[in-house]
Amino acid sequence: MKPKTTEDIFELLDAAVMSAALGAAMEHNLFWILAEGPKKAVEISEELVITVSRCQNWLELMCSLGLLNRTVDGYQISELGKTAILDAYSPDTWAFLAREARKRYPVLVDLALNIKEPVSIWETQGLTPPDYFEMMRHEPEYARGFTRMLYEIHRPLANEVATMTAMSGATNILDLGGGSGVMSLAFLDRCPTLRAIVVDIDSVCAVGQDIARERGLSDRITYQTLDYIRDTLPKGFDRVLYCDAGPYTVDMFKKIREALVPNGRLIMVDQFSPAPGIAPAPLMTWAFLGSLQNPASTGFSTAASVISRLEKAGFREISVFDVPHKRNVRWEAGWQIIEASA
Repeated sequence: MKPKTTEDIFELLDAAVMSAALGAAMEHNLFWILAEGPKKAVEISEELVITVSRCQNWLELMCSLGLLNRTVDGYQISELGKTAILDAYSPDTWAFLAREARKRYPVLVDLALNIKEPVSIWETQGLTPPDYFEMMRHEPEYARGFTRMLYEIHRPLANEVATMTAMSGATNILDLGGGSGVMSLAFLDRCPTLRAIVVDIDSVCAVGQDIARERGLSDRITYQTLDYIRDTLPKGFDRVLYCDAGPYTVDMFKKIREALVPNGRLIMVDQFSPAPGIAPAPLMTWAFLGSLQNPASTGFSTAASVISRLEKAGFREISVFDVPHKRNVRWEAGWQIIEASA
């Protein structure tokens, strides 16, 4: 939130409490329990095995956020809670996002005492930062939750991109770092004769295959375990999707160009930086957290810098345009498409 008054500043200082309480509500399915109908505090405390007084205060905090209402029949989810939470994403996705926020919280506890340290604040406090890549590789349950979460939150973006992008004459696409294949699946929905290969790590590919089966599209999409940065890419594709991935280097773009047929098209989708050294607005929190682990971290490219590297790699007919969005949600806002011909 952007503060407008002194009281707003006080509320931001209390935000850590509110955030933790909200995250606990997500992880314990509180909103979905109350979606079944109003319940008294004592009923909720018994169901979740929380002391009544603590549960009562917890519920009142959720009321103060406008997510619950207290009625004569008990606590019930508000209209805001229904539209902003229940109708937005599944309980599994909200619970996953809440757990991720909880894992990051320890590094923030004594931030004022450590922010001047020129090294990793995680290390300064004797903490180990999450290694998401290793967790994805070696913890199948984490990979499943992460991949399913990204699939759900990126579906509106994928559908919009598929609608905006010309696919005339294309029969096959290569989706680099495509995760669940959410982008490819959106293109397959739009183009019945199209086929796709999604490249990612083994644990992610396994989840993607499950999703493709659920969608009834497993006969048109293949998931291939491949380190696309180091390994040789398959060739002969009409389109290469490179969405929210990286790296954006000249060498990587040359490699992608070799995977395309003559006049094939590269389609990139990302939240690009508005200026050098400045994070995209939806990713400012991530940028700050990244700087706590690596003070020299930049990590974001401008569209102009990406276009310059594409030109050096031999791409032509390069264009960039914004992806419209219907909701002001960080997962949907601020995306751009860069298209280029091989």
